[in-house]
Amino acid sequence: MHFPIIPQRFWLVVATFSVSLMLYVDRACISTAKDPIVAELELSDRQWGAIMSAFAFGYALLQAPTGFLADRYGGRKILTIVVAFWSLFNGLTAAAWNFWSLLVIRFFFGAGEAGAFPGLAKVVYAWIPMAERGMVKGINFSGSRIGAAITMPLLPLLISAIGWKQSFLVLMCAGFAWCVFWWTWFKDDPECHSGVRRSELFEIQQGKAAAALSEDARLSLGEMLGSTSVWLMMGQYFASNFTFFFCLTWLYPYVRKAFALDELSTGFYVMIPLLAGALGNVFSGCLVDRLYRSSFNRWSRKLPAIIGFALAAAGLAMSVSQESAGGATAWLSLAIFGADMTLAPSWTYCIDIGHRHAGVISGTMNMAGNLGAALVGLAFPILLEKYGPSGFFYTGAAMNCVGLVLWFLVKPKHMKVESLNGALS
Repeated sequence: MHFPIIPQRFWLVVATFSVSLMLYVDRACISTAKDPIVAELELSDRQWGAIMSAFAFGYALLQAPTGFLADRYGGRKILTIVVAFWSLFNGLTAAAWNFWSLLVIRFFFGAGEAGAFPGLAKVVYAWIPMAERGMVKGINFSGSRIGAAITMPLLPLLISAIGWKQSFLVLMCAGFAWCVFWWTWFKDDPECHSGVRRSELFEIQQGKAAAALSEDARLSLGEMLGSTSVWLMMGQYFASNFTFFFCLTWLYPYVRKAFALDELSTGFYVMIPLLAGALGNVFSGCLVDRLYRSSFNRWSRKLPAIIGFALAAAGLAMSVSQESAGGATAWLSLAIFGADMTLAPSWTYCIDIGHRHAGVISGTMNMAGNLGAALVGLAFPILLEKYGPSGFFYTGAAMNCVGLVLWFLVKPKHMKVESLNGALS
């Protein structure tokens, strides 16, 4: 009996999906562990918000530098190092003894996670043809949302069984195991991978449109910061992260307190918007690739993002008037579905215009996005205290409208023939 040979880039998608899933399990774990940590370390809500923001600031500040390192040294080394680093500091969360120690540990945890998505962007550029990038990035990010979703109901059970400190140590060991696998299996150049057949290698090389980029091309900091496209990507990603980071950090405690739910019920309610985000990523990735192959090629990156921001704004605004957990969850699910629709086009566009500089371009965008995330950690408890939930949700809706406008200003490129200088203008 003849069995079809599965392309190696299928296994690459599985591997990158798994690390994306693990990234957000590790990141979301602290949200579900809030109550025992706050009780043991005697933290206030504002201190907790500062700890959440410390992660986001560490994550944001290292995006561009780790993107540069990924471009220079490749995804094999960078992803191995960053996963090991963040896993170590995730485990060290169990050693925190007061507010300041936890603040420092979570800052370095965020700094470690910073290299993950820029490193994955470099991997996608090296291995994935242009016509498949939207779907691959959508699957990558769906893993992160599924990881966060399963964390919400399952981690409280693990914490109840073995304690919050031991739970962080278990996640640390899982991260170390992934590092061993990745270093052993992955190669930066698909031509050097023994499992890549000649026919698949031809598809990869043809689909990358590598001939459009000179191997001697260099990208200076001045050229990157002088690019209108890069600034537009940074601005819209700031708005997108403002919406999603709330879901990741404050949604669980907010829903539990606002609707007087127990831990397990809260976990299942909070899981729904995160699963909606995973669906939004896959749907948007499919739409990006479908439009790329059609006569609407020049809208393949813009249109999914514009639709996503419109849905996110509507979902946040409508969630304000809901009086039940089910109603609020439904509208917040629409908001997260929309916000996550913006991810695949954002990262695909950065990979397209960055080419061999995909790591630093996408990392710079993600840096701006996570400054928006850091702002959420600080702003939510303040806005909630002064204006109630409506103050935060209407602010988020307005920011999504700004993101929508910024995508209208993005100049669509014909991705098959663009050059580096032409794209970064």
